[in-house]
Amino acid sequence: MPTQSYLYGSCLIQSIPPIWDRVVHLPEEVNVIEPKTDEISLKGNLSGTLEQIQARLSSLQLFSIDISKDGLTMLRVESRDIQKRPFLFMIITLGSAAASMRYTIALDSSPKIRRLYVLKTLVSVLSLISDLYHVDETELFQHLDSSIDEVLGSVSQSYSTLFNNYDSLFNEFRELKRRNIELAASNKNLTVQASQLSDENQELTTRLKSLETYSDEALMVMIEDWIESHDNTIDVNGFATNYKIVPTRVEEMLNKMVSLNYIELKG
Repeated sequence: MPTQSYLYGSCLIQSIPPIWDRVVHLPEEVNVIEPKTDEISLKGNLSGTLEQIQARLSSLQLFSIDISKDGLTMLRVESRDIQKRPFLFMIITLGSAAASMRYTIALDSSPKIRRLYVLKTLVSVLSLISDLYHVDETELFQHLDSSIDEVLGSVSQSYSTLFNNYDSLFNEFRELKRRNIELAASNKNLTVQASQLSDENQELTTRLKSLETYSDEALMVMIEDWIESHDNTIDVNGFATNYKIVPTRVEEMLNKMVSLNYIELKG
């Protein structure tokens, strides 16, 4: 496929296959909104080979890398327009005597922040090939210093206050999140303990009920003792209440005792 070129302002972008293999050519009558462009240049020194740099940076999947007569070129397309043309992108070129970065700036974004972001990307790339390629550190530091100063200078006092409040709230949020995790763990432990206590309570209730349930023989002895101590009479409801027994069972037991001639009814 032949190489394609696109002109954005003063920035001529040449394709690096296969990044541009699906670029759509627009009719001349279509008005296209083009991003702003800028460029950063630094003195450079190639201490290794371009092939070595390409091999070192080949793992960076965000970039498409190519070697040409101008040096090693790295292209990163961050977004495309509705016609699939590259819109937001940056191109890093590492030559034998100079390094440059050409990049576009979205119309609704800050050129100062964009420039700082591009410099950050360049520093990240250079850190991976510090033994193969060097740039003039004084120039690089001056670019970084001026970019940081511009960004900080453009931050209003209200924004600084807002950021400080956000940072404080974010720290509080992290602390609350930590405490929530601890409370969730504690609640889980309490739930387990409550379940264990419920099982123990159920077991004790069952044991208590078994102790409160008298055998026929025991109940007959209790009825005889009651009758003897109450002038040979028995109040069924009073007896049942005293010993926590259902009155009907007391009546059944009295009938049984009468049938067995243990007691007899009078009147």
